Amino acid sequence: MTKPIWLTMAVMCSALALGACSSTRLGGPPIRGAAAAPITEAPPVEAVPSGPIEASPLPPIAGAPTVPDPMAPPGGTDIAGLPPAPPPPTFGSPAPTAPAPAPTPSSRTAMVGNWNVQTSGGSCRVQLSSSPALDLYRASASGCSNQDLSKVNAWDYRDGEVYLYQTGGSVAARLRGSSSSLSGVLAKSGAPVTLSR
Repeated sequence: MTKPIWLTMAVMCSALALGACSSTRLGGPPIRGAAAAPITEAPPVEAVPSGPIEASPLPPIAGAPTVPDPMAPPGGTDIAGLPPAPPPPTFGSPAPTAPAPAPTPSSRTAMVGNWNVQTSGGSCRVQLSSSPALDLYRASASGCSNQDLSKVNAWDYRDGEVYLYQTGGSVAARLRGSSSSLSGVLAKSGAPVTLSR
């Protein structure tokens, strides 16, 4: 039985191809064409230590559409072009908020004028004047049953606090608050005192 010619030719071509492709792996010398460049070994590549890697977002490419930041607060419209959904409702009573502290007056002139004084011993009036008295300002009290307040004759404003002074230069009271309401303590007894317009 004769083999077809094409099969015989295929076997012969395969044998020639395998013989021509011998390599150093199979024990033979490498075969090169006449025009091939000489073989040179590349130098070994060494790993180079790198410094710390810093990451930062790249600026957008001019003319390219911007992609919204997934960490950005919601706003605008969603993918379907609809406005964002409102936040879910909260149930129960809202948490009580602490009252805002009274603003600190910004100047001495905001404190000048007549004040109603309230202490545990009663009420009276104090007038804070803009007339200087040495390094303080003049003050006067009327109708005060408290001995320390009845002797108030000067006052000053320092570091957001009003100081009331009595005859002799000792502090009668220290107060803090706004130009319409002050609260503090009497210096000797520590009893609370408030001034209001």
